[in-house]
Amino acid sequence: MAEIARGLGLDAVSVHEIGRRGLPDLDQFQFALRQGHILITRNRDDFRMLVESFFQEGKSVPGVLVVPRSLPNNQPERIAHALKRWYDRRQEQGGTGFQGIDFLSR
Repeated sequence: MAEIARGLGLDAVSVHEIGRRGLPDLDQFQFALRQGHILITRNRDDFRMLVESFFQEGKSVPGVLVVPRSLPNNQPERIAHALKRWYDRRQEQGGTGFQGIDFLSR
């Protein structure tokens, strides 16, 4: 998905590419924050709790995009194109930074 997203002009990397696969959610969350990345995940519940916890503690949070089950893993091009549409909508609305949680749509 990251490779396809890069082909669409997005700055994207996957945990697989940078050797971070299998690390705890909190580590991934904090890494995304330090790097200024948006974290893309299917793990809605755990990352929603992390976002809420960080907000309640007054901490900065990375943007978290949740990929719905309607965008299957075996079709990474669909996820990449949904991400591109999300990004383009944000740009049209003048959005620069993104914190909190949002959901990709088909």
